[in-house]
Amino acid sequence: MAHSGISVLFEGTNFTRLMGGLWTSVWIAVVSLVIGLLIGTIFGLLRTMRSRIIRFILLLYLEFFRIVPTVVLLFLVYYILPRQFDINLPATWMAVLAFSLWVAAEFSDIVRGALESVPQHQRESGLALGLNQWQLFRYVLLSQAIQLELPATINLATRVIKTTSLLLMISVMDVINVGQQIIEANNQTHPTGIFWVYGLIFILYFIVDYPLSLWSKHLTAKAERK
Repeated sequence: MAHSGISVLFEGTNFTRLMGGLWTSVWIAVVSLVIGLLIGTIFGLLRTMRSRIIRFILLLYLEFFRIVPTVVLLFLVYYILPRQFDINLPATWMAVLAFSLWVAAEFSDIVRGALESVPQHQRESGLALGLNQWQLFRYVLLSQAIQLELPATINLATRVIKTTSLLLMISVMDVINVGQQIIEANNQTHPTGIFWVYGLIFILYFIVDYPLSLWSKHLTAKAERK
């Protein structure tokens, strides 16, 4: 087994490095989701307001992040922003910035759709009770909207986790980048190592994403039964 392909995973610190790369991918995704969901909630609420100007600006924001490929967004944030605005942050935090802006755009549309899906009589009942707009949002709309938007939010989270594979493009030491380095360093002695390294990376992504996918399907099926 000294020179079999699978042994490359356990030589030296290779396995530990892969786990460290996975952790980098996960924490960037988690932090980006937290920031993006908070901003997206605010933007989603603003998109339900009567102001056409605010709705139009936020619609443009959403369409920008839907049209621009994520890899291009990473390049813009990593290569152009530091030069134009003298921003000096590690690549990991520049990635968090890019993903957060993307998540905020996507989640704003999820929030908008969920809020607008709340039955009109629920709004009218809240207003009839004397609730102001903030109280109506907090006590009536938000609780119902959360249930409606949860499956789509989980799907967004799985997309973000998978998209962290693009961090390789801006030299972040994520699990893909670490795996590529291990393959290149051991290509001569372990020519089949690429199969085992990327096979392990596939399994790691599957372990992280599949429970979220099952949860989303469960919530969607539960909502359809109601």
